[in-house]
Amino acid sequence: MSERGKLLAGLPPAGPQEHFDTLLDHPAARIERIASFAQASPPGFWYDQAGDEWVMLAAGRAELTLEHADGDLESLALAAGDWVFIPAHRRHRVESTSADAVWLAVHLGGAENALDQ
Repeated sequence: MSERGKLLAGLPPAGPQEHFDTLLDHPAARIERIASFAQASPPGFWYDQAGDEWVMLAAGRAELTLEHADGDLESLALAAGDWVFIPAHRRHRVESTSADAVWLAVHLGGAENALDQ
């Protein structure tokens, strides 16, 4: 029997923390649904992940900041349907999300893609 689901069904109630659900865990990739409730990265905090990540905002709005190798910062305003590829060790942070933001994140490389925070 095939595994299946609905990305926007069964969302958790809003809370003070983002909510992560693993939809697929495979040696080559991990796929997560992330529900954000008006969260942002703490001041001065940057994600620095060991593997590549492809992320799409499925619902809501968000703003990310990416740091490029030369130190330049890029601000990205995302709306539902927008996606971005974040290469391994590209530092990035979430500046803001709407209270109804839902992400689909694909971490490439399986276990090597655990967050280095």
